Amino acid sequence: MTRVAAVDCGTNSIRLLVADADPVTGELVDLDRRMTIVRLGQGVDRTGRLAPEALQRTFAACREYAGTIKEHGAERLRFVATSASRDAENRDEFVRGVLDILGVEPEVISGDQEAEFSFTGATKELAGRDHLPKPYLVVDIGGGSTEFVVGDDHVRAARSVDIGCVRMTERHLVRDGVVSDPPSAEQIAAMRADIEAALDLAEETVPLREARTLVGLAGSVTTVSAIAQELPEYDSAAIHHSRVSHDRVREITEWLLRSTHAERAAVPSMHPGRVDVIGAGALVLLSIMERIGAQEVVVSEHDILDGIAWSVA
Repeated sequence: MTRVAAVDCGTNSIRLLVADADPVTGELVDLDRRMTIVRLGQGVDRTGRLAPEALQRTFAACREYAGTIKEHGAERLRFVATSASRDAENRDEFVRGVLDILGVEPEVISGDQEAEFSFTGATKELAGRDHLPKPYLVVDIGGGSTEFVVGDDHVRAARSVDIGCVRMTERHLVRDGVVSDPPSAEQIAAMRADIEAALDLAEETVPLREARTLVGLAGSVTTVSAIAQELPEYDSAAIHHSRVSHDRVREITEWLLRSTHAERAAVPSMHPGRVDVIGAGALVLLSIMERIGAQEVVVSEHDILDGIAWSVA
């Protein structure tokens, strides 16, 4: 066993996994898995820069994670940064801050690298599940981007496109600095058109419709599963490998897009940091399912974070 630590810093959240990895058996045993909403990508789509307050929130989370990593005695650490820090003009400021706190330089990876990590993390434990036919289409709906990966035992094609839940919310659902509550039909239509254009782009390189099993990752998808199951609180064990039908995803998405902030915040499994962006994330998921004709999505709690951990094991 090798004790490893992995940090995934995205547009909306920063997450930590400390685990014991056994490359021989393929077993990854969690010691600590946590997530903090920092909204690092606040305003990046509009300004091209990481906001000072977003950087401070992120650095505060890094300090907390440094203590956890030290407490568990992880032998190796890898810090991966994705969409927001790829796009920012001042990403050097972000890099220096992380290096000072954690002692490692964050790797600002490409969308294709992000997709490969997501595929490994999501599918490594699905190999023996013959009832889930291949090829898989793994979709990782993040804050700034969505990754699409088609593969069997290995990645066949991958593409990252800029239709994350935060980016879509800021681009289409904000007026005068405030998220519409609820959004208008025109705003939803514009967002849907943007998503469809991005799916066209993804299909240029990834054969989305060849997939026989759709695997959905990240907070938008897991929250939809929690709502579908009417969970009294967020429960990773209940969500992991749950299945949500197309009809149920459509019902939930339509409700989220016509609900108020207060109504969404009252959902017991809803993380406060997702209340304003979950409608956009759910619409991305629904649009993907409709594009490929998927009757259900298999939801995975294991994703890019697990792929990063395996990469250092």
